Amino acid sequence: MSKHENISVQVINRLPRYYRFLGELLDKNITRISSRELSDRMHLTASQIRQDLNCFGGFGQQGYGYSVQALHDEIGHILGIDNQYSAIMIGAGNLGKAVATHMSFEKRGFKLTGIFDSDKNKIGQKIRDISIMDTEFLEKFCSENHPDVAIFCVPKAATPALATKLHSYGVKNYWNFSHYDLTLDFDDIIVQNVHLNDSLMVLCYMITDSRNKADEKTIN
Repeated sequence: MSKHENISVQVINRLPRYYRFLGELLDKNITRISSRELSDRMHLTASQIRQDLNCFGGFGQQGYGYSVQALHDEIGHILGIDNQYSAIMIGAGNLGKAVATHMSFEKRGFKLTGIFDSDKNKIGQKIRDISIMDTEFLEKFCSENHPDVAIFCVPKAATPALATKLHSYGVKNYWNFSHYDLTLDFDDIIVQNVHLNDSLMVLCYMITDSRNKADEKTIN
């Protein structure tokens, strides 16, 4: 049994935020911080922070707090950032270009090793000094390079067939922007679905809810 097996998704989802905040503290040359100070910066309770970190072992010292560098490094290790998993991107359209260009893959545990597209006009163009390859060569590339992750920046309709191919090539981890639920077809994969539209609609709800509450206060 993994020592991290019973850790909740909510705790795991907070780890990247801890990592980011601690990185910002390092940029400001802050070397030590208490759970109370960290809670003030992150708008979490000190108790929540201690509970989260205790899931992975004790990192703080009574009367000292946390070493920012040590905690940052340890959370990075827990997240697996030092593994540098190899990733390929499928889809070099506007979204794919934006993701490939602006994401700091190496700082987030991944190395982008290949970019593929079916549009013949894109073949040979470069993104991040990586030449775009024809999807016809996916099988050969996967056989020779064994990528750990596939990033889908393709239309929803193209995803099922593409995922079936990649799964047969041994790729079972996905960062999915396609709006197609890969778990409908495969039960042995790891996938993070990115729904930008959903995020925008949640923001829309929050704005609407805030204004409705403000209106209610005005009426009362």
